[in-house]
Amino acid sequence: MIPSPTERMIAEKEGAIGWMTFNNPERRNAVSVDMWEAIPVLLSRFEEDPEIRVVVLKGAGDRAFVAGADISQFEQQRSTPEGIARYEEIGEAAWRRLATFPKPTIAMIRGYCMGGGMAIAACCDLRIASDNSRFAIPAAKLGLGYRAGGVKALVDLVGPAFAREILFTARHFTAEEAQGMGLVNRVVSEADLEPYVRSYCETIAANAPLTIFAAKRTISEVTKASGSIDHDLCQRLVAACFESEDYAEGRRAFLEKRPPVFRGR
Repeated sequence: MIPSPTERMIAEKEGAIGWMTFNNPERRNAVSVDMWEAIPVLLSRFEEDPEIRVVVLKGAGDRAFVAGADISQFEQQRSTPEGIARYEEIGEAAWRRLATFPKPTIAMIRGYCMGGGMAIAACCDLRIASDNSRFAIPAAKLGLGYRAGGVKALVDLVGPAFAREILFTARHFTAEEAQGMGLVNRVVSEADLEPYVRSYCETIAANAPLTIFAAKRTISEVTKASGSIDHDLCQRLVAACFESEDYAEGRRAFLEKRPPVFRGR
């Protein structure tokens, strides 16, 4: 167990996998302020551990991944201009840290994935869901504004037409609908969800960390507006791969017909 600022967020290390669990099952893992604040802290601890190659986000129990922000706190935390600004600042810091986290991230989605839960999942690199999952952004039913960063992440995944449908209707979408929109990468049975995610983690962890890091950063760059792409950075990332010990190991392993052992350097 990795120390956490709050009992509502659990961080664990299992080999090359870092597990981050939203632990508020009595509220379907709705995210409270202390949980938002813990996300950047725990991600930093995962980043600092070179043995961790991939991080999985999941919800406690079997009812929900994350059923949005904890609405019970809105009257106290989001009822004044100052409170709203502070809450948005905390949430923005969590989303930004997750979106820019250098290692691969997977949202393992079982049950409800709503509102802020969808924003969290959208910030992950991959989303793998059980076939009984349900997705929605109910902002229009609550009268609250949805931050631009969250809208952009949604549009980047599903495109503007589906983003409009999700935000305008505020209705629930099935896992099959979510996959059809591009919101999730894979849908599997509930019984197969964790084994499937573990298998993906093993595949990713066996690959070259510097190559994955370069790919993640380059994808972020090339999806920016054309005038703001840092081409020099992309080239440096490629050069770092070719200059690495892992590249030499990959060549040797190919010639020797054995699995490579990458060390991230």
